[in-house]
Amino acid sequence: METISNVVIPFLIFFPMLGSVIGYVIGKKNKKARDVFAMLVTFLVFGASLLLLTGKTEPYQMAGVCGLGLTAMGSGLQMIFAIMTGGIWFLTTIFSREYFSDERNRNRYYLFMLLTEGATMGVFLSMDLFTTLVFFEVMSMTSYVLVVHDETKEALRAGQTYLAVAVLGGLVTLMGLFMLYQKAGTLDMDTLQQSIGMLSDKSEYYGIGVLVLFGFAAKAGLFPLHIWLPNTYTYAPAPASALLSCLLTKTGVFGIMVITAKLFLHDAAWGHFMLLLGMITMLMGAALAVFSVNLKRTLACSSMSQIGFIMVGVAMQGILGEHNALAAAGTLLHFINHSLLKLALFLSAGVVFMNLKALDLNEIKGYGRDKRLLQFAFLMALLGIGGIPLWNGYISKTLLHESIVEYIHILEAAGQSVMLMKTVEYLFLFAGGLTLAYMTKIFVAVCIDQNSNPIPIKRQGPYISKVNACILILCAGILPVFGILPHSLQEPLAAMGRDFLAAHAPEHAVHYFAWVNMKGAVISMIIGMVVYFGFIRTVLMKQDEHGENVYLDLWPKWCNLEERVYRPLLLHVLPFIGAFFARIAATLADGVVSILRMVVFNSDNRKVIPPEDKYFSAYTDMETDKMVYREGFARSLLMIGIGLAIAMLYILI
Repeated sequence: METISNVVIPFLIFFPMLGSVIGYVIGKKNKKARDVFAMLVTFLVFGASLLLLTGKTEPYQMAGVCGLGLTAMGSGLQMIFAIMTGGIWFLTTIFSREYFSDERNRNRYYLFMLLTEGATMGVFLSMDLFTTLVFFEVMSMTSYVLVVHDETKEALRAGQTYLAVAVLGGLVTLMGLFMLYQKAGTLDMDTLQQSIGMLSDKSEYYGIGVLVLFGFAAKAGLFPLHIWLPNTYTYAPAPASALLSCLLTKTGVFGIMVITAKLFLHDAAWGHFMLLLGMITMLMGAALAVFSVNLKRTLACSSMSQIGFIMVGVAMQGILGEHNALAAAGTLLHFINHSLLKLALFLSAGVVFMNLKALDLNEIKGYGRDKRLLQFAFLMALLGIGGIPLWNGYISKTLLHESIVEYIHILEAAGQSVMLMKTVEYLFLFAGGLTLAYMTKIFVAVCIDQNSNPIPIKRQGPYISKVNACILILCAGILPVFGILPHSLQEPLAAMGRDFLAAHAPEHAVHYFAWVNMKGAVISMIIGMVVYFGFIRTVLMKQDEHGENVYLDLWPKWCNLEERVYRPLLLHVLPFIGAFFARIAATLADGVVSILRMVVFNSDNRKVIPPEDKYFSAYTDMETDKMVYREGFARSLLMIGIGLAIAMLYILI
């Protein structure tokens, strides 16, 4: 099996990167050949990922690379994520050919799309946190180009936010990893689990854990670092949005899973901290989606909410400790199910956009009234993400809900208060209801609503090619299959990732379609219908003079963390504070230079006087014969920073 590791793993990571360069050269000569080559590369990567199923692989090591070396593994959880990445990337690449048929900068898109695939594979296959961070940062930089592909004002602004959050998050995580390595002596995931995860008191690692968490939480779109997500998903091309939602955001989730399962294994305090962040993210994302009147923005906020659901599962793993079987299974399965659901949804949204060049619900409403394929895709995804029994999302949400119920039973048996966890359960079911409400809203808008205004079709010919129609059928059709056969399809996947998450097998089989488990889904369905008919249709919609629905954007403009808090803080407050202290330091330094000139370098005392010129902080202006002070200290700090950057590049290379 060592041969598989030494060939397949580097192939999965570096072949797409090599293919990106070759494809770019081909694209300069022949665009059709470039498109076919990109599909071939992603097909070969997907095929290679399936080879990991042949047996357990050995770790693949690249000793000395970037100092600490890079280590990757292709079994268990890493194998699942690698196969999922290869499959989704392949389907998205095929879809991209038609989507970008009339777009410009396609050569650049395919270049960075394949670079991003290799980096994403590197994240999911990593065995130590240093390897995770290296490929994580590469992925963040290359995916930025996908975000700003359209080069509109909105896309460029969203890209700025995306890049700023990625860079700041990466720097904070790097600082945390420095501290973790200094304290634990390793960044290997398994070693961390054995040495730190088993400690009874992990309080001295909490601060480090928060720092390491920062970058991963930013990429996952976890509150309060979610600010980049809604606009980025909205203004990026639909295939890029699909990759962001299905896979790139999940790399952040993967990092959080590593921290929880390896560093804070069975740690209740960490679990409660993650539960708080997960609940806020879940509810805030759902609320934003309910108010949204833009198709892709609704899906973006939905992704944020579903990440919150996954974080609840991550949190329950720590809270339940050794009884985390249901929580671990629910976390992993919702990770996978959400990726499958969002692939169908964003590709469906892509079909709408490439025909109409619009996403506002009031402009696109009724477009799918006579399009059975589009109705099928949206309906399957609605039922899946809404947690309706017999669809895939129901299985994972049931496991997550049952993990909360299990802990409530444990607290009751111990005679402790269950009020907090009961509140968590009610909010979990309420968020599930909001999910069904906003998904019903976009399904009705696209596929049922009437539109008396002529819908501006921007594209000639059929609204979707036969190839992409097959992809859409596959992406939507697999959702009920996974829901109908959970014991045959979903539970084996959960079993594969069990060792990584340090979870044991469930003590008894889960009867998903028994009333005791379906009850939570029914409650969410009732809440969803109440919210849709009692709030969305009465408050967020109105009838126009033709008796048609008009969707209202009533989300408060002031309730925007990016515009009200983060941008003013990063662009005005912090620069002012930094400039203030830099000016003080520069003034003090120049004052010292002036004093030294008067006391030490004094010609009357026959001391050596250095030549005067404008490169010194203080110098004599020959024209006015006055002492002039310059900001030499600030310039010196700049030169030191440049030197450090060059030294870092030298060390890495």
